[in-house]
Amino acid sequence: MDTFVQTNLRWNFAVNLIDISFITLAMSLISRETIMPLLVSNLTDSKIAVGFIPAIFSIAFYLPQLFAANRAERMKRQLPFVMVIGGLVERVPYLLIALAVLLFAQDNPILALVLFFFFTGMGAFGAGVATPAWFTMIGKVLPVHRRGIFFGVSEGLGTLMGILGAIVVGVILEQVAYPMNFATLFFIASIFMGVSWIGLGLNREPESPIVKKQIPQWHYFKQLPVILRDHHNYRRFIIAYSVSRLSAMAIGFYIVFGDETFNLSGADVGILTAVLIGSQSVMQVVLGWLGDKRGHKLNLTISVIALAMAGLVAVNATNLTTLLPAFMLLGISIASDNISKFSIILEFAVPQDPPTFIGLTNTLLVPVTFLGPILAGLMVTSFGFHIMFMITIGIGIVGSLLMAFWVNEPRQIVPQPIAVVAIDANTDN
Repeated sequence: MDTFVQTNLRWNFAVNLIDISFITLAMSLISRETIMPLLVSNLTDSKIAVGFIPAIFSIAFYLPQLFAANRAERMKRQLPFVMVIGGLVERVPYLLIALAVLLFAQDNPILALVLFFFFTGMGAFGAGVATPAWFTMIGKVLPVHRRGIFFGVSEGLGTLMGILGAIVVGVILEQVAYPMNFATLFFIASIFMGVSWIGLGLNREPESPIVKKQIPQWHYFKQLPVILRDHHNYRRFIIAYSVSRLSAMAIGFYIVFGDETFNLSGADVGILTAVLIGSQSVMQVVLGWLGDKRGHKLNLTISVIALAMAGLVAVNATNLTTLLPAFMLLGISIASDNISKFSIILEFAVPQDPPTFIGLTNTLLVPVTFLGPILAGLMVTSFGFHIMFMITIGIGIVGSLLMAFWVNEPRQIVPQPIAVVAIDANTDN
């Protein structure tokens, strides 16, 4: 298998570069940090509805992963499964959002809002189901010392293209009438997602040398508490990362804060989006290299520190210019998290166990990632933006300390396989 990986490394690096860079470009045009919150704020005055964007995405993305992980560990090849789910369930819903906005945003905004949340959840669900299998495939075709630079270069290229896209975003929002402007952005994003899907399909994936036997879902779930009991450093990581992700509950509110405080134009939104994705683009390459050389724990610590600093900048912003560094720091935080949140999980597991570790991690994060943004919306409604930002700053400080000083670098610890729980013969399958 090592010979196969090395022989096809350049090809797989290139085609996965197409996949990740174009889907990153697509998502920059309909950013969950800027464009989606603006769309929702045009459909409703509710701040809680803005919080539902990351909340619905998170629960739909994270919750199904444990069910999918059981299947992913028992496939010889993951690519055929990922192609079907990643095409029909993950990417197509964004085209349907474009149609919903175009048809209903003007005359029936509530229906458009409901459809937006439904299709956003559907796309996230598809991504969540595909993720354990997809990341297992990535772990097979790209060796550990190339994963950080791969994610850095691919997402960096996508966000670099997204800087040009941000100019287009600003022009479309400014020059095209509502709701055609938002519908156009989702249409264009859908085209780029199609290009990404083609790149995905060109992978050359070897068969897994070790494939676990099929077991009942109930028995699979019985093994999960054993992981948290026996893998002490992984348990610490889950706690530290959960606190860190809670500090991210404010991310979707930065653009709404800027819009309500400084009365942003379409061009202003384009500038803030360009700063956000531009900082991602530059830092993803740097942080990808850093993750390969120094470990991904360092990147995740940088991510939460940048989040806390972004909140501090926003609290003290007096105009658009002074708000720009907050979006730059958000870009750094998102970049380091994107590169390292899955890469570090692979290092806690032996080669046959990553789907379970990925699925368990993301499922355990559901309460934080779902309730956090809703809580942020409630705080903004009750106390205002500044109080909400200050609370997230405090949480971010705690999260960074836990990640930096409590969690051990997993690369320095030999991973252990998941302990097998005996199947009770008297239990019905």
